[in-house]
Amino acid sequence: MADNVRRVAVISLGGTIAMTAQTDGGATPTLSADDLLAAVPGLADTGIHVEVCDFRRLPGASLSFFDLLELAATIETLAVDGVVVTQGTDTIEETAYLLDLVTKGDMPIVVTGAMRNASMAGADGPANVLAAIRTAASTEARGTGCVVVFGEEIHAARWVRKTHATSPTAFTSYPGPIGYVAEERVRILARPDAAPTFTPPNATTPDVRTTVFTVGIGDDGTLLQVLGDHVDGLVVAAFGAGHVPMACVDALTDLAKRMPVVLATRTGSGPVLRRTYGFPGSESDLLARGLISGSTLDPVKARILLQLLLMTGADRDQINQTFSILS
Repeated sequence: MADNVRRVAVISLGGTIAMTAQTDGGATPTLSADDLLAAVPGLADTGIHVEVCDFRRLPGASLSFFDLLELAATIETLAVDGVVVTQGTDTIEETAYLLDLVTKGDMPIVVTGAMRNASMAGADGPANVLAAIRTAASTEARGTGCVVVFGEEIHAARWVRKTHATSPTAFTSYPGPIGYVAEERVRILARPDAAPTFTPPNATTPDVRTTVFTVGIGDDGTLLQVLGDHVDGLVVAAFGAGHVPMACVDALTDLAKRMPVVLATRTGSGPVLRRTYGFPGSESDLLARGLISGSTLDPVKARILLQLLLMTGADRDQINQTFSILS
């Protein structure tokens, strides 16, 4: 192989992009990584050498933390110019952010998928795979961290969210994409600050259970008290800039004494404030009671970071410090 040929590894985890309709009408993962690439028009014309790996064949909703940590370890062993991960869209934002946190170096790592399976009219998988491979092979994408490529837009792992259940343009981010692919060229418009990275936990790590609790009008803290007996850490998806009903304050105060409780905003974008409001259940009140600010991380991302920190044995001070880096 010529020295100037770019090499990209495509790792398939399953998901809609690898699904076809079955006789009962339901779509299930059936396509291999080779099958996915065979359906991509124009791939051979790129001159990019592609290696394939069938890593999992699961719906995105059934991937586990240990699946993703094993994936990260596999990526670290690859001697290529870039990596593309194909998977179900349900958990793309989680996979991308986890990989962003535990992989090192400047090599582009791109996560993509499809909203329409291969049996449907207008299946978007081939176009997304082609754009993802171009991005992974590009020198422009080096140093951007893990990204999600969808609809020829390039989104930073920290900001990307799935914001529509069925649309081919389901993935968005605030303040917006960091780049795009057009006329076979990868264009990077902005580079996010480097995420805090740490050594990933290994396969012998004890099970850790975390969850997100989304507050709603009328919550009285009862469900929070029940959760406290079943989790090792909690993310509270709060109203607005970090507010909860007054009736939840005592339960959160008690939980924050027993475990790390991260305060995030359920809005999906913007920061948790620190000192703007002062009523019971406001952001300043909750932070004073020992909750940890999730800053600009949405609840899903905050949970990924909290889970990894707990799996690596981080204590409360280390968890506070890591989240404070994001402020």
